[in-house]
Amino acid sequence: MEEDILKIQAAAFNALGHPVRLKVLEKLRDGPCCVCKIIPYVGCKQPNVSHHLAILRRAGIIRSEKRGAEVWYDVVDPKIFDLIDIMVDCIIQNLNMSKDILRVLIKERT
Repeated sequence: MEEDILKIQAAAFNALGHPVRLKVLEKLRDGPCCVCKIIPYVGCKQPNVSHHLAILRRAGIIRSEKRGAEVWYDVVDPKIFDLIDIMVDCIIQNLNMSKDILRVLIKERT
């Protein structure tokens, strides 16, 4: 049983392990969003964005809903943003970064 839970956790963390997927989640931070708005925000072509959305969906991090001709996405549990924020906080605290890089990361967080 514990091994199954660890596999599910590993799959969720793996789904978070790509910059495009993190950017998708940042777009969804403000609430549900149509894929037509996610594509330009992420800056990738539609097939690439669809691939990353599918990975996040299979991991149970996001869900999709068809609204007429559009597909809308939303996070399953907004606590995912707490996890991302904690991860960023750990990176800021633990890496020996130059002051310029650290300022950029802190500015992006605010």
